[in-house]
Amino acid sequence: MHGLALWIQTVLIPTLGPFGLFVVAFFDSSFLSVPEINDVLVVSAAARDARTAWMYAAAATLGSLAGCTALWYIGRRGGEAFLVRRFGQERVDRTRATFRKWDVLALAVPAILPPPMPFKIFVLSAGVFGLPFRRFAITLIIARGLRYGFWSVVGAVYGPRALAVLQRVDGWFRDHALAVFLWLLALAAVIALVAWARSRAARAKSAPLL
Repeated sequence: MHGLALWIQTVLIPTLGPFGLFVVAFFDSSFLSVPEINDVLVVSAAARDARTAWMYAAAATLGSLAGCTALWYIGRRGGEAFLVRRFGQERVDRTRATFRKWDVLALAVPAILPPPMPFKIFVLSAGVFGLPFRRFAITLIIARGLRYGFWSVVGAVYGPRALAVLQRVDGWFRDHALAVFLWLLALAAVIALVAWARSRAARAKSAPLL
């Protein structure tokens, strides 16, 4: 796997540019898994040339969306029986409960966080549990865009030191993954609650008086 990652970084991306990263992101988000490869490639590309950093972040985001769309479609067609065969009934039940409680946040938070946070089970489950494709796509574009946009900025700012920053952040996250996941869910829930309250207040003000 290390040899494949090295070939991607030293041959494929320099040859194909952002399109190569799109292809890698597509397969990594669908039928293959090369952990953190997209983060590394975005950081490396941004470190080489800050002017094109946005292109690689966009390519990784769109490639990931395309790959996740393939999984969403498989989940939609395969149904819950397929999901249970792949992950087991207990994990499927926990994932269903997560979607019922958090809705799109169950997909958005894992899409932002790096490994070892599980991700593909939530993508497949989004198709199985009937998450509309438009909401699915918007959620992933925002979440993945934030993730890869952040690493493109890190690469542009830190240059040759950017990979070391990535490694330190990933190491810290591996030690605090659960706490980060819970804090992000709580933050997202607070933001959603505030937005809902403001929307409700606005509707109340605009409602005609009887």
